[in-house]
Amino acid sequence: MRVLVTGAAGFIGAHLARRLVERGDDVLGYDDVNPYYDPKLKRDRLAQVVPADGFEFLEARLEDRDALERAFASFRPQRVVNLAAQAGVRYSLENPRAYVDSNVVGFLNVLEACRAGTVEHLVYASSSSVYGANRTLPFSVSHAVDHPVSLYAATKKANELMAHTYSHLYGLPTTGLRFFTVYGPWGRPDMSPFLFAKRIVDGRPIDVFNHGRHSRDFTYVDDIVEGVVRALDRPPAPRDEPALLQSPATSTAPYRVYNIGSHQPVELLRFIELLEDGFGRRVEHRLLPMQPGDVPDTYADVEALRRDTGYAPSTSIEDGVARFVEWYRSYYAV
Repeated sequence: MRVLVTGAAGFIGAHLARRLVERGDDVLGYDDVNPYYDPKLKRDRLAQVVPADGFEFLEARLEDRDALERAFASFRPQRVVNLAAQAGVRYSLENPRAYVDSNVVGFLNVLEACRAGTVEHLVYASSSSVYGANRTLPFSVSHAVDHPVSLYAATKKANELMAHTYSHLYGLPTTGLRFFTVYGPWGRPDMSPFLFAKRIVDGRPIDVFNHGRHSRDFTYVDDIVEGVVRALDRPPAPRDEPALLQSPATSTAPYRVYNIGSHQPVELLRFIELLEDGFGRRVEHRLLPMQPGDVPDTYADVEALRRDTGYAPSTSIEDGVARFVEWYRSYYAV
């Protein structure tokens, strides 16, 4: 297939682009390589993909409607995976406009380009953060997600609503994937595995919020990519079943939303312990109160994705952390 991947210099995007190229797809990567975090890391990710036949790359922003439309017109993608977004819960407290520009205006541009280009299927990144103030575990796609606790979460919920509108009005098949705490080689420096790893290597204390009572559904990046590919290959079809309107994750339109996680939450202190084991040193843990915009626990019910695609995450937390530590040591020469 011809697949356009936005956010191709990002953590998940680079892994996905490589996987698609390896299986024989033609891929156009689209990313603005912005300085939200170290652009060198982004370019080094791309270097893992760029030599491959079947991969092209365009450096541009989602908000640049003309550039995006030209990319669609010249590449003519059959399917699109939109992973580009302004990420990060805490950054949204300081720079809210960046989230509206990228995650709302940029996503509208993607939807319009897909509509004009008669794209067969749009898969897009949502987030576990949409569950917000929900305390019912595990998080199920059948739960209401009407109480976000960060602007980032609100923009991801907005993406789901916008996608449904285009599925309903124009018959554009769309699938939203609510990612749960992705980690692994080539990860994002603003996420906890990276932050913890750097402090352990430097021998500095780690700030552990909510007094260490957090748990997260840590999901290894290869399992995430497997789920994205399985979803991409199965565009939802319209179905004349009124009962589908009773869940926010389904519709009579060609629209679906899935959780994509490991279905095995891990206490944050256990995750830190595994990192310390990998790096061979212990550091002080500073237990602090909950941060604004954060949630105590995440836990994905992935039954819908398993049922519809055969998704079955297989990487244990021990193996995943060991692979991350091995990559970190190699990349940063520590």
